[in-house]
Amino acid sequence: MSVDIKYEVSATATGGGREGNVKTEDGALDLKMVPPKALGGAGDGHNPEQLFATGYAACYLGAMRFAASQDKSLPKIPEDAKVTATVGIGPRSDKGFGLKVNLKVDMPGIDKADAQKIADAGHGICPYSHATKGNIEVTTEVV
Repeated sequence: MSVDIKYEVSATATGGGREGNVKTEDGALDLKMVPPKALGGAGDGHNPEQLFATGYAACYLGAMRFAASQDKSLPKIPEDAKVTATVGIGPRSDKGFGLKVNLKVDMPGIDKADAQKIADAGHGICPYSHATKGNIEVTTEVV
């Protein structure tokens, strides 16, 4: 598979990784990283799972909008549509840690069957969906 890169961003982590700082090279993001309380941290900063959840939610909503704009058989997605990405982390049965993701898709005024078609089409476009496919459990819930 070849990818024609149109945008790149670099970020650097310092300190202890989960307990330290992350910053993009352009300075647009500069965040204190702290493990969540559930993983023994203070919970008074940000963590990688939060960043992954926000990125996946935004990217997937954009991918669904793009899919609907390209396929005229799909209805237009309402402006108040939203995606909530819930990212869980925990120990794996073999070793290390693993992630699970649930994507909750809400498209007010759209028939549930049509919303499901849009959600399915979004996975074919979203780079987060491509990256996670076959690697971690991702469920999609259309409400």
